[in-house]
Amino acid sequence: MTSPNIVYTDKHSAPRVQFCGDTLIEVDLPVGTRCIYPNAPLEPIKDLDAAIRYAITHPLGCEPLYAKLRPGMKVAIAIDDISMPLPPMRTPDVRERVLSVVLEMLDDYGVEDIDLIIALAYHRRMTEGEIQRMVGKRIFDRFWPDHLYNHDAEDSANMAELGLTDKDEVVELNRAAVEADLLIYVNLNFVPMNGGHKSVGVGLCGGKTLSAHHNPYALRKTRSYMEPETSHIQTIIDRVGKVVQDKLDVFHIETTINNRMFDRNLDFLGKNPDEYTTREKLALRTVLFALDKCPNGLREEIFMRFPAPYGVTGVFAGATEPTHARSVQKCYEQYCVPIQGQADIQITGIPYISPYNVNAFLNPLLVQVMAQGYLHNLHRGQPLLKKGGTMIITHPCSDRFDHDQHAPYVEFFHKLLTQTRDAVELHKRFEKEFSRNPAYIRMYRTGNAYHPNHPFYMWYWGEAGRAWQGRCIVVGADNEYVPEILGYETAPNMTEAIRMAKESAPRDPQITCANFAPIMMTDMKV
Repeated sequence: MTSPNIVYTDKHSAPRVQFCGDTLIEVDLPVGTRCIYPNAPLEPIKDLDAAIRYAITHPLGCEPLYAKLRPGMKVAIAIDDISMPLPPMRTPDVRERVLSVVLEMLDDYGVEDIDLIIALAYHRRMTEGEIQRMVGKRIFDRFWPDHLYNHDAEDSANMAELGLTDKDEVVELNRAAVEADLLIYVNLNFVPMNGGHKSVGVGLCGGKTLSAHHNPYALRKTRSYMEPETSHIQTIIDRVGKVVQDKLDVFHIETTINNRMFDRNLDFLGKNPDEYTTREKLALRTVLFALDKCPNGLREEIFMRFPAPYGVTGVFAGATEPTHARSVQKCYEQYCVPIQGQADIQITGIPYISPYNVNAFLNPLLVQVMAQGYLHNLHRGQPLLKKGGTMIITHPCSDRFDHDQHAPYVEFFHKLLTQTRDAVELHKRFEKEFSRNPAYIRMYRTGNAYHPNHPFYMWYWGEAGRAWQGRCIVVGADNEYVPEILGYETAPNMTEAIRMAKESAPRDPQITCANFAPIMMTDMKV
């Protein structure tokens, strides 16, 4: 199989560029290393407002949005939180564009009782500034704070039980959404595991419902987070979604975007270095020099504060399942790179950002989520790495936490994870008591901290990767303490890491370097 996305290094190959936290490093790879690069960005929709209007008036599997509207009705509009996309997109955010069209239609039909709810589940509350940036100043000024607010999964008075699934799982949702005559969900489907029944059934739920699927047992049975049909956690979420679908009138609006994460001055970072122009080679040298001289905080700012110029590639609306099916296919069209043959050794850079540290530092637990949760699962069919193979990552693994967002993570990492890495043992021994810590609950409800359950979920999220990978070796760690807690080994450089990996690999191992920034998925048929 030949593909412009796949190249093999030879003695003339340039060093590869890898993310190493908030900086970039160049690594020399052995001759014959397979390097995989993302697809080029899909062309964006030219007239986005027209596409939004067409989608809501020609929906999939249900009547048009306007046919559901009547004066005096109550409408709840749920919106994704700040965790997607990564990095944040340029304004106007696509969710503002969708909301503007939808609210104009509601106004035309005399609908005045409207609540806008940020669907957080156990994620942190968005700040006023973050919400305004996402929905736009006009919508923010009209609805904030009484009718535009963060979902609070700990506010028992404002939660309502819808019923049980056919497996007796409790379905508990935000009361405003349950009591609305119509629930509209505005979603940005960044990767295939977003959207669908997960939007309402997870984003607006409480702990009783989350516990049904955010647990080590469900995650251990999941082969791939990014293939809904092979995801056990998605199977449970779909059961929850069917109860929601039976009890509520839900109208989904899902959008997809391309993978244009870098502006034109940095878009060469997604390319094969052997194809760099003279200007791009000079730009890389400048970037590497500047990042090397910058203090840590400034390096984070350089990447975090420059929004990505994503283009919207799809707008789909209607009933949950047919709408989501179209979104997933569009994601696959953008991200999937066909490959043949698994790797014995996989090399992957860990970037500075994840869904759970927007405007904060990527702490050690989130490094694990990226390495053994998200990046391991960015595949369709078989994982890129052979079972029992070695993953080599580049990241400093600094012992550093944001105490506003990730206060519960500190105690989990330093007090619980040092006692056991076994997810089931953590779940049985510590989760219930830890999750009721009144100080952590207060920080979740009134501040901008993740719920105290969340660090447990982050560890469970890495179950698939831990069970699959034989070893994980870190290049670029600034300490050995953090990697040791995570169960990782360390190497001073890439050459030594590869030598170590070969000790437990077959003779002449297949080495693959996967470049996941911009985002891609490897597509290896089972």
